[in-house]
Amino acid sequence: MRSFKTVVSAGMILFFLLGITVYAADVAKIGVVDFQKILETSNAGKAGQAEIKKQGEKMESELKKKGAEIEELNKKLEKDTMVGNKEMREEKEREAQIKIFDFKSLEKKYRSELQKLQTDIVIRIQKEVDAIVDEIGKKEGYLLVIEKREAGVYYAPVSVDITDKLIQQYNAKFAQKPGKEK
Repeated sequence: MRSFKTVVSAGMILFFLLGITVYAADVAKIGVVDFQKILETSNAGKAGQAEIKKQGEKMESELKKKGAEIEELNKKLEKDTMVGNKEMREEKEREAQIKIFDFKSLEKKYRSELQKLQTDIVIRIQKEVDAIVDEIGKKEGYLLVIEKREAGVYYAPVSVDITDKLIQQYNAKFAQKPGKEK
């Protein structure tokens, strides 16, 4: 009987001690960041989008110019087909095929360059945002900060979303950067 009382007493003491430490523990502070919103609304994100658009328009203009040259060559080829000799026609056809191949190669190159530019900008912004998230996390005592889409967060209360705070700090840092594009 005595051992039973000892075991029960030890169990009760252990229960109360563990209960006290559970109540004394800090509440886990968790934050959520919407990276897509940062890309769309931050000054750096808007500058990146403008840079991509500017390069895309420049490349598109160049491609339209090359396309017009090919169209002109094809029209000339059609006219010359009626009056020209076979050798001259074959030469013009080869010239047109070379221009078409060059056009397609240039189009592929531009698409690749634009995609690389977009990836580089997103990676740069991601690194800069990561540094600010680190800073906010340490300063404000967050246990965990997760990205809204990649982490599979379907719902998070507005109180844990730190995206707007992060955008404000990011805009402030971006405004201080030398050589930034507006």
